Amino acid sequence: MDFQHITVAGSGVLGSQIAFQTAFKGFEVSVYDINDEAIEKAKGRFQELMKRYQGDLGASEADVRAAYERISYYTDLAEAVRDADLVIEAVPEVADIKMEFYKKLGQCAPEKTIFATNTSTMLPSQFAEATGRPEKFLALHFANEIWLHNTAEVMKHPGTDEKVFQAVIEFARAIGMVPLPLHKEQPGYILNSLLVPFLDAAQSLYIRDVADPEIIDKTWMIATGSPKGPFAIMDVVGINTVYNIVSAKAKAGDKEARRLAERLKTEFIDQGKLGVTTGEGFYRYPNPRYEDPDFLKE
Repeated sequence: MDFQHITVAGSGVLGSQIAFQTAFKGFEVSVYDINDEAIEKAKGRFQELMKRYQGDLGASEADVRAAYERISYYTDLAEAVRDADLVIEAVPEVADIKMEFYKKLGQCAPEKTIFATNTSTMLPSQFAEATGRPEKFLALHFANEIWLHNTAEVMKHPGTDEKVFQAVIEFARAIGMVPLPLHKEQPGYILNSLLVPFLDAAQSLYIRDVADPEIIDKTWMIATGSPKGPFAIMDVVGINTVYNIVSAKAKAGDKEARRLAERLKTEFIDQGKLGVTTGEGFYRYPNPRYEDPDFLKE
């Protein structure tokens, strides 16, 4: 692996984390997003991440400041990828948006550049031909709060060059992740193959009014000893991401998903309640109810 310049396309919750973790480990990082407003929000996320790295990892002020200074910002895709050895795509989890992005990226990125998608639910083979370089394309999937939950699922598609696969595994290790190679395409990788059905079950209980989110979370936490229930996890993932996934199911004809998408939009997204990043989702932050010692006793 001889990666030096990394571009992260999409500066939302996970895109920002990927960019900062990569910069924290010494790489020069270019962040691309569609407009100046998105870039300014990313800078705010980086400021919060600097605090988290100091609190959670014991990083020094000098270390996090140096990481911040390694990040540059672009709203012009061609400029953002001009020197890129690797582009990590973290744009919204909408197939049409990703497809259009890869068509543009393939036209303006240098020939050397490897492309990696951070998609949570789609397959790299869906977009491989659109990239114009299917042999240099694969998936690189991170868990939320990557500085703590440092998994990197590296998944090839049938046309991925083995040397590219190994180079991205090496890169994942270089930024402090534990690489988890997947040798066949699997919707949801390993983590989401386990997690998504769990969250789906919780969402079904919620939209059918079987129980409210706190009771569902409390049940899981008491019974399994887990520190978070499914709705707390959704707050961390981001309700926008949850909404995009549910909306795709609704468009495919799932009536329960349609009802859930409508509720998420009107009761959360339209009111700016997107989870941890906005200070409110299913819980209010900081100090959400599920962290209260009495939460599991009531």
